[in-house]
Amino acid sequence: MLNLFKRLFTGTTAPPADWQPLQRKPAQERVRQQWLAQQVYLNWMAPFFKAYHYEKAGLPGSQFRVQLARQEHPRGAVFLYDPTIGPGNFQHLFDFVRDRVLALGYHIGAADQRTVQHESYRETTQKYFLKPQPNDCTSSGRCNQRFGNVTVDLVSINGQPGFLRLVSNPFTDAIFTPAATFDELVDAIFNMSGPTPDTAKLIRQFAKL
Repeated sequence: MLNLFKRLFTGTTAPPADWQPLQRKPAQERVRQQWLAQQVYLNWMAPFFKAYHYEKAGLPGSQFRVQLARQEHPRGAVFLYDPTIGPGNFQHLFDFVRDRVLALGYHIGAADQRTVQHESYRETTQKYFLKPQPNDCTSSGRCNQRFGNVTVDLVSINGQPGFLRLVSNPFTDAIFTPAATFDELVDAIFNMSGPTPDTAKLIRQFAKL
């Protein structure tokens, strides 16, 4: 798993595999809409937000685990799966993070998935590539890049969820305004109210894919 983290953040290539369109079945989308309506996501957004800042500060004791990218570009973090979440909830959480980015003024540039057979494990990646809307430009002609391009990945190992990765890659071209920070991106996505007794009761209902 450590080697996988290093490859994800350093750009080391994986064995070749074809990317396929990422699509949800109608039944999956109906379940997701129910999950959204009942705000089941509240069980993890605030706890992962807390875990991110605990990791940045080097503090122990967070409920979930987060790994940070240590280089400046791209800027990113990995939110590790915990068995208490359940595969179904984690997939819905992945799509929910996508929706939160879209609400910040983005559109989907690509939605793909692929499975790579490594020597000792099978790695499946679901990916959303999100681009800022190109219609928000200042009077000077410089366009608001917000956080730059944003990528959200869900990586599974041997069919089991491994982690969700969030990465921002700002543009350096002078036609764009300076990018907002990665901390601000995490804040905009994950900083929500905490779970309630009612939302906690729903975890098991949506735990399976």
